[in-house]
Amino acid sequence: MSRLRTRTRPPLTLAIPALLAVAFLLMPLIGILVRTQWGELGSHLGSPGVVEALKLSLLVSLWALGLSLLLGVPLAWLLARVTFKGKALVRSLVLLPMVLPPTVGGVALLLGFGRRGLLGPWLEDAFGITLPFHTSGAVVAATFVAMPFLVISLEGALGGLKQSYEETAASLGASPVRVFFTVTLPMVAPGLIAGAALTWARALGEFGATITFAGNLPGTTQTLPLQVYLLLQDQPEAATSVSLLLLAIAMAVLIALRGRWTGTPVVAREAVAAPPVPDEAPVAAPDAGPAAETAAPARSAPESAPQETGHWPLHATVTGFNQLTLAAEPGTTIAVVGENGAGKTTLLRALLGLTQRAHAELRLGDADVTALPPHKRQVAWVPQDGALFPHLSALANTAYGLRAHGVPRAGARREAQAWLDRLGVGHLAHRKPAQLSGGQAQRVALARALAARPRLLLLDEPLAALDQTTRARVRHTLRTHLAGFGGVCLIVTHDPVEAVSLADRVLVLADGRTLQDAPPAEVTRHPRSPWVARMLGRNAWPGIASADGLALAEGGRLVVAEALPEGAQALAIIAPEAVSVHRDRPAGSPRNVWPGTVREITAVGSRLRVLIAPAGAPDLVAEITPEAASELGLADGAEVWTSVKATEITLVRL
Repeated sequence: MSRLRTRTRPPLTLAIPALLAVAFLLMPLIGILVRTQWGELGSHLGSPGVVEALKLSLLVSLWALGLSLLLGVPLAWLLARVTFKGKALVRSLVLLPMVLPPTVGGVALLLGFGRRGLLGPWLEDAFGITLPFHTSGAVVAATFVAMPFLVISLEGALGGLKQSYEETAASLGASPVRVFFTVTLPMVAPGLIAGAALTWARALGEFGATITFAGNLPGTTQTLPLQVYLLLQDQPEAATSVSLLLLAIAMAVLIALRGRWTGTPVVAREAVAAPPVPDEAPVAAPDAGPAAETAAPARSAPESAPQETGHWPLHATVTGFNQLTLAAEPGTTIAVVGENGAGKTTLLRALLGLTQRAHAELRLGDADVTALPPHKRQVAWVPQDGALFPHLSALANTAYGLRAHGVPRAGARREAQAWLDRLGVGHLAHRKPAQLSGGQAQRVALARALAARPRLLLLDEPLAALDQTTRARVRHTLRTHLAGFGGVCLIVTHDPVEAVSLADRVLVLADGRTLQDAPPAEVTRHPRSPWVARMLGRNAWPGIASADGLALAEGGRLVVAEALPEGAQALAIIAPEAVSVHRDRPAGSPRNVWPGTVREITAVGSRLRVLIAPAGAPDLVAEITPEAASELGLADGAEVWTSVKATEITLVRL
């Protein structure tokens, strides 16, 4: 069904000047069309002088385009990616030819490259090159005025490209040059094409700087715009016909670009053009047995997915925003947890050498990789968004790290296919990322990192986009791989199941520092962070021990069975199932009783979690059965009583 659009009538005070502006711009073009002698158009454009000027214009403009690409592409990358002193000045120099009067630009070129200029005598003496009044001079003049269009267009496209793509490529072992040519340029191709088209069109129409610097010599520097200038004096009708030709070329370029002056990174175009497809299982061959009917993760295929053998213990000292020391033996998996802003992603980026917020002195095995660039550290990374290269298929994405390490194309693709099969997305090998669902794309990103044969594996919420069923399957595959992994794996997660089932240790961060580093069972029993306790589904109340219990930081008092020294800071942990909910004030032994109001009821499996705001205590989560909720008549806003036995409270000293 088409969506109805509401049209807004513009106010006359704006509409009339806007229409006048359009008419002002349109009138000269109409003048050319009206004054063109259409019957003589062929003879005018086919005259020897015009043909010679057209050939020279094409030659000059193509050479100018080539020089602009050679010099402008690196300059655009520098302006978009590197921070340096004087950057604003360099950008102003790039824009200067666009606002400078063309004849002034020609004079400046004469004073810089002319026979009496700063570099002209040296060029003539050392290389025998004389630019003024030579075709090469026309090329230099056209490049001077046209190259800014390429630089500005490409810089805008680079600015719209997330750096996580380039950083991920580097973590897979690709050198900066390889990243530039295999990831950056293909993804900013629309901006590059747009800039190249504008540059060529501007060079084709250049007049002022050319005539001032290179002169107006027929067959040498007399380009088509200069030919128009000469024809106006003797043959104005022919000048109009040639002007029409230049106008048609310019309009054709603008129409072809359709307003995309800065270009759109390929990721945005493909995301709009190809919506994701739903998950689907791989199709078994007609003669395949029962084992082939299930998803591919069941295949272990160790011989088809060789890994680099060895053992690489980890030792890292991190300074800056993160300040901690991390050591782990080979085969250790560490879950990194903490609140937003705790420094989890910063820690991973520091180990990769990708951030200035923190610096890591890093040893992997016997090798100190601190001074090595990211692509030489053998540290693979899966960022939160996966950062799959949108211009490559799932198979090519997965093989990228292998190819960067010099594995032949055929072997890299075989190994990549094996990893895709193991993670259940082998049947999607030839699809682009825009044709994958979020869960499928995340599995491909995980396969790409595992296939790169890293010595340190960094996963930033790798399973967040997966549904529960797929998450369990991929978690099993990942756990199987990590069991035989000779390096260390760090997984940033907010999922307690991942932290407990995948990790040997749980590293809890707060403000960039280690709050707790212990096995999952210890963190589960005695979490030292309210956030971690709540992540694990527990109630966590910080407070200060007093003679008769715990004075809560958020107000109220808690009676506990365990005694702590008075004044000690502690965290009271209360399991949701230890919280009793009543309609009337309970009688009997509970020492902690509060009236409260039901704020929210949510289903967790076969039980219900009830968020209650007690009077005189922090918010409390209780877990009860649906039958109990029905008997109590619980609903949002219901007034209830809650109680917790003193013996059900665990204190963790902080």
